[in-house]
Amino acid sequence: MSTSDFASVNPVTGNEIGRFPNTSAEEVNSLVGAAHRAAPAWVALGYSGRKKVLKAWAALISQRLDEVGQLIANETGKPLSDATLEASLAIEQLSWAASKAPIILADQKRPSGLLMFNMSAKVQRSPYGVVGVIGPWNYPMFTPMGSIAYSLAAGNTVVFKPSEYTPAVGVWLRKTFAEVAPFSGIFEVVTGLPDTGRALTESAVNKISFTGSTRTAKKVAASAAARMIPVVLECGGKDPVIVAGDADVDLAAEYALWSAMANGGQSCIGAERVYVMDSVADKFITSITKMAEKIHEGKNYGPATMPSQLNVIQGHINDAAQKGAKFAVGGVNAVHDGMVAPTIMLDVPEDSTAMTEETFGPTLAINRVKSIAEAIQLSNASSYGLAAAVFSKRQGNSIATQLNCGMVSINSVFSFAAVASVPFGGVKDSGYGRIHGNEGLLEFTYPRTVVATRFPIPLAFTTFKRTRFADGVIKRIIKTLYGR
Repeated sequence: MSTSDFASVNPVTGNEIGRFPNTSAEEVNSLVGAAHRAAPAWVALGYSGRKKVLKAWAALISQRLDEVGQLIANETGKPLSDATLEASLAIEQLSWAASKAPIILADQKRPSGLLMFNMSAKVQRSPYGVVGVIGPWNYPMFTPMGSIAYSLAAGNTVVFKPSEYTPAVGVWLRKTFAEVAPFSGIFEVVTGLPDTGRALTESAVNKISFTGSTRTAKKVAASAAARMIPVVLECGGKDPVIVAGDADVDLAAEYALWSAMANGGQSCIGAERVYVMDSVADKFITSITKMAEKIHEGKNYGPATMPSQLNVIQGHINDAAQKGAKFAVGGVNAVHDGMVAPTIMLDVPEDSTAMTEETFGPTLAINRVKSIAEAIQLSNASSYGLAAAVFSKRQGNSIATQLNCGMVSINSVFSFAAVASVPFGGVKDSGYGRIHGNEGLLEFTYPRTVVATRFPIPLAFTTFKRTRFADGVIKRIIKTLYGR
């Protein structure tokens, strides 16, 4: 059993929300064992049976949307409106996965080819068994739901470890699922500090889906590799915005500002760098500065949910200032009382930490470029490759296809996260694997090939009794098909 507990605290008020078990490795293993025992019965329900359960869960969460929205707001400090939007998008993902799994994961017939014309061939999708999900604190419901819902819809059972900063949201999800679950063990939650997460990665789960820092993701991947189990890693980003000369400049400024500042900048897909064409740079900077001056910490967004991030944000601002960056809004005194004032930096050296490392705060660096080619080159120079945004009336698709990242929005921001049918994830230090969309369902299954004899033929190829005549037939077929 757990040997201690820890507190969840409202980052705005400092009030304790509740105390939660710091789950021990022994108890983690016990719950993973329970999930393994429940897995066969969950698979046996079939896609239609699981769909009914997950749809009922989505309906229940929808009925209690105000309740969970308030809980998310209390634990993260984000405005209630943002918290409710997060929960709404999570419900959309849950419902989509439940509805589409029977279609996306259905058996697929495959052609057997001329050599094996007497065989039938198909590919089945099979769940891994138990999936361990480790969630973040910035979007404690939406982000893990991309793994939880898709894993469950595919036929896996799930053990979820929420962030130690947002355990109440995870516990709430477990309680509501229990109200619709046909039996126990399908969806379990373990609360705790980092050691609990480590115990989950080292337990008998069959796959891990992790959201968090690149540094921790590498440790998770190494632990999983030692046991030959697959992982999904959704890590951070240093997401660029490209503003072309033909962009709607005011729209680009409005959306870039929201992308950078919403949720206090605590979004892995939030804008951190802007590369704007010289021809429209003055107009863009003037527009975004005017808008930013109307945004206020504590009103439009909350405090840093994880207090230690304030040191990172301050360090990046200081480094940029020391290397010659100018400030259109905010400055080196932006960090105060657990909050960060909106900060917009101009002419930021590309080697500063504000341009190379994830800040995860309400800051934005804006640099001018002389060409779109330069903007693309600088965007791709990052070690990260999660998301990007492009603002252009005519060049959007052309620019998007040249960016080394997993997701791009054109004349919008964050839009890909709200479209359930498309995959979510990155490349390079931003991780690998995908949640959401068809790819998200496929991610939590493995393919099984089944080939069967439809009728016997006189020529036997897979036997020690294979004749010279059979060898000749094979040669003639191959030369006829491919020898021209």
